[in-house]
Amino acid sequence: MDTIEVSNLNRQFLFRQSHVGQSKAKVAREAVLKFRPHIKITPYHANVKDPDFNVDFFKQFNVVLNGLDNLDARRHVNRLCLAAEVPLVESGTTGFLGQVTVHVKGRTECYECQPKPAPKTYPVCTITSTPSKFVHCIVWAKDLLFAKLFGDKNQENDLNVHSTDAASSSEQAEDAFERRKDEDIEQYGRRIYDHVFGYNIEVALSNEETWKNRNRPRPVYSRDVMLNGLAQQNGNIFGATDDPSSVSAMASLGMKNPQDIWSLMENSRIFLEAFKLFFVKREKEFGNLTFDKDDQLAVEFVTAAANIRASSFGIPLHSLFEAKGIAGNIVHAVATTNAIIAGLIVIEAIKVLQNDTNNYRMTYCLEHPTRKMLLMPVEPFEPNKSCYVCSETPLTLEINTHRAKLRDFAEKIVKAKLGMYFPLIMHGSALLYEVGDDLDEDMVANYAANLEKVLCELPSPITSGTTITVEDLKQELTCNINIKHREEFDEEKEPDGMLLSGWTQSSSVEKDDNKSIDNGGSTSNASQTVPVDSEKNDEMGSVSSGKKRKLSEVPDAAAQDFSSVADSDGSRNHKKLELVDDDDDLLMLDADPGINKKKRLQ
Repeated sequence: MDTIEVSNLNRQFLFRQSHVGQSKAKVAREAVLKFRPHIKITPYHANVKDPDFNVDFFKQFNVVLNGLDNLDARRHVNRLCLAAEVPLVESGTTGFLGQVTVHVKGRTECYECQPKPAPKTYPVCTITSTPSKFVHCIVWAKDLLFAKLFGDKNQENDLNVHSTDAASSSEQAEDAFERRKDEDIEQYGRRIYDHVFGYNIEVALSNEETWKNRNRPRPVYSRDVMLNGLAQQNGNIFGATDDPSSVSAMASLGMKNPQDIWSLMENSRIFLEAFKLFFVKREKEFGNLTFDKDDQLAVEFVTAAANIRASSFGIPLHSLFEAKGIAGNIVHAVATTNAIIAGLIVIEAIKVLQNDTNNYRMTYCLEHPTRKMLLMPVEPFEPNKSCYVCSETPLTLEINTHRAKLRDFAEKIVKAKLGMYFPLIMHGSALLYEVGDDLDEDMVANYAANLEKVLCELPSPITSGTTITVEDLKQELTCNINIKHREEFDEEKEPDGMLLSGWTQSSSVEKDDNKSIDNGGSTSNASQTVPVDSEKNDEMGSVSSGKKRKLSEVPDAAAQDFSSVADSDGSRNHKKLELVDDDDDLLMLDADPGINKKKRLQ
């Protein structure tokens, strides 16, 4: 259902400037027919997860070639291909890296046989109190400050610090983020600036214990950094356009180069100007605004805010170009990599069509030569016998059956972890919950009532030792889950209050106060994050699957971690903030090309 954007044009060979705004599928068909006019191509401008694209739809094909940009859609297509028994050729690129893998039911591992990397998460205490990297400042500016000012006003947020000192000024006793009566935009913007960059830092500094082994931050107030106490304008504040995406603080201030690193004063001017433009031009969007890397004003605001905070904590400042890459998790696409991977997809598809099973290969496009090779072919692996998707191996769920509701199980496990969109939940022969358009009102009401019941109080109680069967009829996928009652969970490591095992996702780790903090292992959301580029792995944190896959037939090659890209919304909880990719143009690179102790196909 994707449409062509200007940023798509430099990474492929089918779309032109005149195609911007049109359907990718339809334009691709037209472009191919110009040089192969006698073939038949049917484009669908739709969501691959729509009910129309069911198992019967997939059965009409000899092979399916994936060029998707998010994990959920990939899992969905994998399951439909398994159900339809149609070979799947998966692919992905990120920067100079790429891969093509072949998946055939019963013969090779399926797309989900190996766990995918978990999202990169950061403890809220690090983000709000002790940032040490620029990415921490970006997450703070994007997920806390921007969201607080322009997003859902009711969300809980650590930014609205109140003083407990009775002698404090009365202004701190109120909600600092509420605009006062008769307060003009400039005054409001400066007050927000002083609150988040000045007062909040003063409050943080009052906890002497925190700064015993850290560099103390410096509070920043607008009066200290602005010329004459005011942001200098160039007289071109509002512009004539009504297009929200074209509103720009940089344009208003005559700052043109996105690769310049702004001074603290320039960042302050951009911050206040962007704040003002949001209220003047885009106030109607407030309450629903979320950060978008393609929203120029949002990128300017987040860049400036992150830089001001970075300056306070002694962290090097970054240009708007760099900040946009970090905030949007952008790995800049390379047209030659895409072309190479596209060619490899076709080569594997031809093998599938010729039933040349002995020559199927998983091929990895490397950034640096290994044994003088940039393309590394690896023989496919056999199915993972513990894969719940293609081997139907039971999973185990530890959960408090006396507290958790069926809704918790349905939302956090069945939908979020197992990727089922139209689930049916059964205990023995008792149907506890299902989704469908053909349900009568009484059934819908009955299932809705079940969702609010604690597991052990359901009509067919779920207790320790119970086995639940979960099905997705659209995916023709069935999974059995063994329930194990557990009283207590670690709020930091297991925020969902449940632990799924038998199928585990890797956890990413961020150090804080010399204590390893992860995102809950198998309870983490299945979205993924990436290093911004090959030069910034230390900044964003590389995420790899738990066990390294060694390059087959290259024993002396160092196992290479492949990062992942996904267009996922990624849930947040009160303990963690996570970076999830917003870029819908990138394909996803899978895990390392080889897992220890796995059998290759003979």
